Amino acid sequence: MKKTLSYFLYTMLVACIVCACNDNLDIVQDYGYSVETLPLPKKMGQGETVDLEFSIVRDGYYSGTQYRFRYFQNAGTGSLSYKGQTVPMNRFQDIDSDNFVLTYECQCAEQQELDFVFENSFGRKVEYSITFSAEQVQQTQE
Repeated sequence: MKKTLSYFLYTMLVACIVCACNDNLDIVQDYGYSVETLPLPKKMGQGETVDLEFSIVRDGYYSGTQYRFRYFQNAGTGSLSYKGQTVPMNRFQDIDSDNFVLTYECQCAEQQELDFVFENSFGRKVEYSITFSAEQVQQTQE
């Protein structure tokens, strides 16, 4: 009886181990992320430039993830450049690293509104807005 009971227990233990093994591995490549900038100046006048120092803050890291951005200027007039090249509006621009600098030149004395859309290689999007006025700079992340 003891021998039968021990065989039964060993059989149950082996069955539990076999059933617990799973060949399906969950490999995550698409992590969430957010976008941040360093503080911006309080005032900006016509003809002035400002460096927009962006950082992509990842919730996890996968080395194969690529990022890109595009922007829209909803109010005001200005130009945006990346690595010395003017960035056309509403065209995706690839980003080389998680920390990068865009240069914005104000070309009018009225309020400026820049809306950015960042996208990773998996299609996950983050929107980021910057508003310049003669009095202050406002930042929002959606």
